[in-house]
Amino acid sequence: MFDNLRADFQAAMGDRKMESGWWRVLFHVEMPALLCYRYSHWVVNLKVPVVRQLLMIPALFWQRFNQLFLGVFISPDAEIGPGLVIHTPQGVYIPPVKIGQGATFQSGVLIGSGCRGVGDNVYFGAGCKIVGDAKIGNNVVIVANSVVITDVPDNTTIMGVPARIKLPGGKPRRFPWKVSATEEETKNAAAKANGNAVKANGTQAKANGAEPKVSEPRTSEPKTNGAQENALGQTASAARN
Repeated sequence: MFDNLRADFQAAMGDRKMESGWWRVLFHVEMPALLCYRYSHWVVNLKVPVVRQLLMIPALFWQRFNQLFLGVFISPDAEIGPGLVIHTPQGVYIPPVKIGQGATFQSGVLIGSGCRGVGDNVYFGAGCKIVGDAKIGNNVVIVANSVVITDVPDNTTIMGVPARIKLPGGKPRRFPWKVSATEEETKNAAAKANGNAVKANGTQAKANGAEPKVSEPRTSEPKTNGAQENALGQTASAARN
């Protein structure tokens, strides 16, 4: 029981960065239902006759409290592996069924009593229903408001009412809470973006203002003026003679 609880706390801390820490996780809204299941499951499997009945009394009252105020029912006979996460604890019903490790439940999830089993790392979207004797494989994502009535193979994303659209490559997603940026960080990011824009505009203006200098070709005049003058001088001297 304590090993499973430790894994459940680790999974909860990994999903919510703002509420990390053992004490903060302990005060999550869904934690009473999860703790009640782990405790009730441990009491059901206890082999000491008298102690088992005595410890079952607070477990029953605790379970009724969760049903009334949290809207969560997890059967003590269910076998759920470590790393269980309940994001929103309203309208969750889990019967005596075997579920692997790393399961994630959103609100409004219903698993029928005839389900033959659920594998590891399965994500149950909000409002999804598992009806009939369906069996869910490993690494499966069930999209919100889907109604599953047939077996789902491993590594699959399934959706629809009834769920018939099966996409390969299903990968469980925890969808952790994102921490919003502070006002100062937002201003710094905006100033940095404006500075980059101004720099880019200046570079573009400089590129547009710089005209290419085209060198004019020099015309090489034939060096014949001196030769012509010498010829004219020789002709004039010959005429005098």
